[in-house]
Amino acid sequence: MASFPRPLFPTAARCGALLTAGLWLVGCNQTPPVTEAPAAATPAPVPGPDLVTLADSNAASVLREYGQQYPGSELVLHTRHGDMRVRLYDDTPIHKANFLLLARKGVFDETVFNRVVNGFAIQGGRSDHRTIRITPYHLPPEISTAHFHKRGALGMARFDDEKNPGKLSSNTDFYLVQGEKLTPDQSQAMAGRPLTAEQQRVYATVGGAPSLDGKYTVFGEVVEGLEVIDKIAAEPVTPDKWPVKDVDIKIDVLK
Repeated sequence: MASFPRPLFPTAARCGALLTAGLWLVGCNQTPPVTEAPAAATPAPVPGPDLVTLADSNAASVLREYGQQYPGSELVLHTRHGDMRVRLYDDTPIHKANFLLLARKGVFDETVFNRVVNGFAIQGGRSDHRTIRITPYHLPPEISTAHFHKRGALGMARFDDEKNPGKLSSNTDFYLVQGEKLTPDQSQAMAGRPLTAEQQRVYATVGGAPSLDGKYTVFGEVVEGLEVIDKIAAEPVTPDKWPVKDVDIKIDVLK
């Protein structure tokens, strides 16, 4: 139960002192003047476009402009299992700007990890209690051979593959790769494109999910707190892979 401040009415023993000191200009048998509490400060609006104005037709151009005006490169993703420090890639400017915008607007703070597949990936960005209004726009792909699905990779999900030949990304559904360690032959056989020798080495020593390469946009990676992915991936889940106990998300942009 919340506690309230004690009332500031003078007691009988202190009446003379209070009146002498001029703290009250009324007698002790009178009700002291009532003062109104100061109004709470209104938070400053978060810069950037109104999320309901974004659409497939303008998202790319609006987000590029936003990213140039309000740059950023690192953020911390807080969960009840710990924190993950994430670095965003400069050569995926649309996805980067979109993630920064939604993080700063508080959209991800109203979401949870809603799909968890142990040994593969954890996906977040949805919830049953979102209040911030946002339209379901899509992002053009920024798939690069330089970025692959190693352990800790941050990528954007997409839906309706048959109706989405352009591989447009979701605007809110992101995932973090857990994956597993694979031999060079295994990773190359699973990958959706040729892998470099260095990428094969990373899959063998660090692990990942090469089956996603060339199909989804990777736009960042976890640089601290990789163990948090394992803890979330180990959560008991429902038949549709939603954790039985919600794993809430809160994101702070660092710089």
